Formats: sequence, C-alpha cells, structure tokens
Amino acid sequence: MLSQFRKSILISSASFLLTVIVGKSQAQDKFDSKLLKNGKYTLACYTVNSGSESAIGTFTVGINASGDKLALTTTTALAGLEEWRDTAVSNLNNFKPIYVASHSTLKDMVLHFGNNVTGYYVDKKTGKKTQIQEAGNQYFVDSYTYPFILSLLPLTSGYSTDLSVYEYKPTNNGNLKKAVVDEVKNSTWVSKYTGKHDVWEVTVVEPTTDERSVSYIDKKTRRLWQIDMWSNGQQIRMVDMETDFNSIKAPFDKAATMKMVKGGNSIINGQVFARDFDDNGTIWAKMKVVNIQAKQVAPRGTQVILIPYNDYFKEWIKVNESQRKKGREGIGLLDEAAQCIKTTSVYDDEGHFEFVNLMPGEYLLYTEFGYDHSYSQSEVVGYTDHYINGMFQSTTANTVSRNYSTNAGAVVKKVVTVSKPGEKVEVKLKKTRA
Repeated sequence: MLSQFRKSILISSASFLLTVIVGKSQAQDKFDSKLLKNGKYTLACYTVNSGSESAIGTFTVGINASGDKLALTTTTALAGLEEWRDTAVSNLNNFKPIYVASHSTLKDMVLHFGNNVTGYYVDKKTGKKTQIQEAGNQYFVDSYTYPFILSLLPLTSGYSTDLSVYEYKPTNNGNLKKAVVDEVKNSTWVSKYTGKHDVWEVTVVEPTTDERSVSYIDKKTRRLWQIDMWSNGQQIRMVDMETDFNSIKAPFDKAATMKMVKGGNSIINGQVFARDFDDNGTIWAKMKVVNIQAKQVAPRGTQVILIPYNDYFKEWIKVNESQRKKGREGIGLLDEAAQCIKTTSVYDDEGHFEFVNLMPGEYLLYTEFGYDHSYSQSEVVGYTDHYINGMFQSTTANTVSRNYSTNAGAVVKKVVTVSKPGEKVEVKLKKTRA
C-alpha cells in the first residue's frame, strides 16, 4: 500500500532514516568508534497504519571502518520503484563527512566535503542540474550516517543532547538542521531468532520539521534492531531481518557434499505412503470406526527431498527443531548447502521414487502429501425393547453404518544409509499416524 507518501517521503527515506545527528562543536568527542562493527545488514521496510504493518521493501546497509575512514553503502529496494544505491564516506576520527553520492531514477547527487561543500544535484524529472558550493568549515556530519553514529553515543537513561546534521535538498533554505536526542530510556526488543534483548529506546526530534524517530539499540552490541519514524502524519518502520544470523557451528564443505549426491553409482528407491489413522485407543475406536482404505500412496508428482546427512545438516535440523519449540523462526541454509540438496518426484500412481548417482553415506529423506482419510462409523439410531407376557426382558440397540471421508496430511522423514558403492537401497517411506 503506497500512496503519495511513497512517491515523496519514501524517496528520501534513506536520508531521513539515516540522518546522522551529531551535536555542537565538541560532539565528535562523545562518540566511541570502537563500537563500530563491519558487516552487512538488511532491514525490512513497512508503512504502519493503526498498528497494521504493510511491507514496502528492504534497506540494506554495508559498514566498512578501515584505516581512518568509515564507508557506508546503502541499497534501497521499495515496491514499485527501481532500486537505488547511496554511498557515504566519513572521517573515522571525528565523523565529519568526506564524500556522499546518491543515484536513483529521480536524482543524481555527488558531494565533496572540506572547507567548502562542493558538488552537483541533478533532478532527473526536469533535467535541471544544480552546482553546489557553500561553506563547510563548521562541524557537522552527513545525513546518511545516523543510526551508527547514534549508536556510538554514551547512551544512558535520561541522556540527551543537541545535534547538527548536513542534508542537501534543492528546496532547503539551509542545509544544516538541528536535531535533538530528546529521550533515552530502558526497553526490550524481541528477536524471532535470538529472543529478548535489552536495548536503549532513543527518541530523536527535529524541531523545524516536526519529524520524529525512535530507535531501538542493543545495549551490549549497539546493534540497531528497529527504527520507527513519523513524518507528515505517516509512519515508517524498519526492522532488522537478521540475515547475518547463523547459529550453525559445524563447517560445511560444498565440494565433498556435492560429491556425495552426484559422484557415486548407488541408488535409493522406494515407495511413499501413509497408513491411515491408527484408531486403537482413540475417540474413533469408541465410535466403532473402521478404516476403509488404510494404505494411502503419495500421488504422482509428490516431491521427495534427499539431504546428505553430514554434521552440518544434522546440526541445522537440530537447531531448527529447537527454534520451533521456542516459538521462533527457523534458521535458513547457506546458499551453497541448499545447492547440495536433491529432489525427485513420485513417478507413478503407486508412490514410487528414485535417487541415483549417490556415494556411500547417510541421507535424510523427507516428503509430505495430502490424502483422503476414509472410514466407516456405526451409529445408534434407536432401541428396541423386548417383552415376554408383558414383562420387560431386554433392549437391543439399532445401528447403521455410514461412510465418511475427511482431508488428512502425511509428513514422512527417514534416515537411510548407503553402505557401499553400487548398492541399491530400497525403502518404504511410511507414515503410520496422522
């Protein structure tokens, strides 16, 4: 859901989201550059209306602190707009900007910072090019470095400071603006992967524009988990997608793993089916349920997955099972690991499948499919009383048998071992309970 807000505010969201705010002439003394960590982070972007989130794209930030320079590269991908990239280079000792470039379908901008700010701005809609030259000898930082500079402040409950930022826009009367760290307080942020984190909740306001942002910054790592921003009555939320998260410790050898699934002459084949509900001891048994069609084969085309069951994949499965028990998101596979997983399909109406060219080793087979759970049920529809010479003797229940069918599903997994080269292993992938 993108309105005029996407066309105007979102175009400049990168600069609003990354508005570096540094205060007064001595502000650079407040920041601890040792807290910076190199890496690449992706945040999911949402518009927020009445508490409801609507995804609109992603915002990826690359951080590289090397020598005496801090380089930030940001890539913004919003629905309905062509992806664009921005670059900002700052002095790592005092965080004064050195170079900024922004290129999108709407503009080209290049800025060089020294005693003067020089460069150009091209409005691609009108074709107008504006040369930029103005005094730059006062202390400020550029508008693309904000979350990381903000994270380096000596944050504590009740902390506040006035901040100064340079942000060029052709419509500005002046390109220096004041921002205020208005409030810092304790809070928590819950990761879908790593659980609860203690954070600083940092509120920043810009008095001249009435824009406001709230950042959630990890107390231990100074990682920026989330930003909420309000501008012109609209709210944007950016949330760390944690694409760098990987709790798998086992190493992964792509060459060796790929050889397992492609470099041999062994075969695993078999049949996929489900044994319909085991009704013994269940509510169905009390209702006198009898299975009509107990064996349900997987339909033609059902996908069967083969995973080379080495240490990496064993740990990956174990970690994901633990994540699910905690109610958290599963951990994604390395791209090179995902490339080593083989798939095949059931090729007939009897549930048969086959994997070829395998090396000796352990393999995990996995599949899932739906079927009709068919059963008959005896129901009492009345009673007949028996009398002799007018005296009651007994009662007989009158029953009828009715057939029913409901949708059911089967998830089947099994570890299979190929013991020697050229071996042909036959397996039954059987689900015995729904």
